[in-house]
Amino acid sequence: MGGGTDRSTCRATSQNSAFIIQTLTTDGYTRPVAVPKILLFYVFTPLADPEAIRLWQRELCRSLDLTGRIVLSPHGINATVGGELADVKRYLRTTREYAPFAGVDAKWSEGTGHDFPKLSVKVRDEIVTFGAPDELRVDEQGVVGGGTRLSPDDLHDLMDREQVTFFDGRNEFESRIGRFRDAVVPDVATTREFVAEIESGRYDHLKDEPIVTYCTGGVRCEVLSSLMTSRGFSRVYQLEGGVVRYGERFGDDGVWDGSLYVFDGRGSVDFSDHTAVLGRCVRCGDATKRMQNCSDVQCREQLVVCDACGRGGAVHCDPHRASGVPSQP
Repeated sequence: MGGGTDRSTCRATSQNSAFIIQTLTTDGYTRPVAVPKILLFYVFTPLADPEAIRLWQRELCRSLDLTGRIVLSPHGINATVGGELADVKRYLRTTREYAPFAGVDAKWSEGTGHDFPKLSVKVRDEIVTFGAPDELRVDEQGVVGGGTRLSPDDLHDLMDREQVTFFDGRNEFESRIGRFRDAVVPDVATTREFVAEIESGRYDHLKDEPIVTYCTGGVRCEVLSSLMTSRGFSRVYQLEGGVVRYGERFGDDGVWDGSLYVFDGRGSVDFSDHTAVLGRCVRCGDATKRMQNCSDVQCREQLVVCDACGRGGAVHCDPHRASGVPSQP
């Protein structure tokens, strides 16, 4: 008779320096349990041959059956990959063997096993598309001329001394389900719109005030802080490690409210069992953190839509709801 797993117990064992979770079945055998993980990191550093690194990273991920998105540029690397824990650890260990990436600040989160539909490894002019590749300067220490880095604890120390303004470095729709308390949320649909936004004069009253830029993992606000500094904002800080690091440190017991939007199959991440629900369904107004694309097949706008309304038929953004006729592919 085959052994069952209904009364199984789990234990961890070390194999090739990676911890593997195993199930002890009723027949006495151990079998590995899937432990999907997601790894997020970026490094700003000069890369002389991004294309060669792209080929290496692509083959490395394929050999380990990882999926996700990796962007390379002459300024560095920005990566989010997912897979089995042991495989992701091997990927990270190998990536760190390349000297410019040795100091990778790895951010881990729980995966589902199907967070990314495929692997994408690309070379672009910028690892975050602000539309200002010639303006960004990096050296071996990172972005040149960026804001002062603050750890989560440093941030709280600063807030104890001064009134700070949080400046959201993400797309506006991401803030609908989570944001720092009383944050300024620029009305931008893409990162490329930030340069025009900060040059618009709307935030000139903040040029001599302490501003803390933030984003998901730190990469967008690192660039944004340098763009703001070069445009006359004199007291710019950046939250090191982004909301991810802040959530790891303070959960939902600090000044972050709601869920963190993520660009993968999870949709969002919560930091505790008492996360506030900030989002409101565009159709019925119920509280929800769920987001989905506009039902128009050519529209990429993200909308806050509860489960019931999402199952109840098409949900459109304002322009396509006004048109009354979904466009065709």
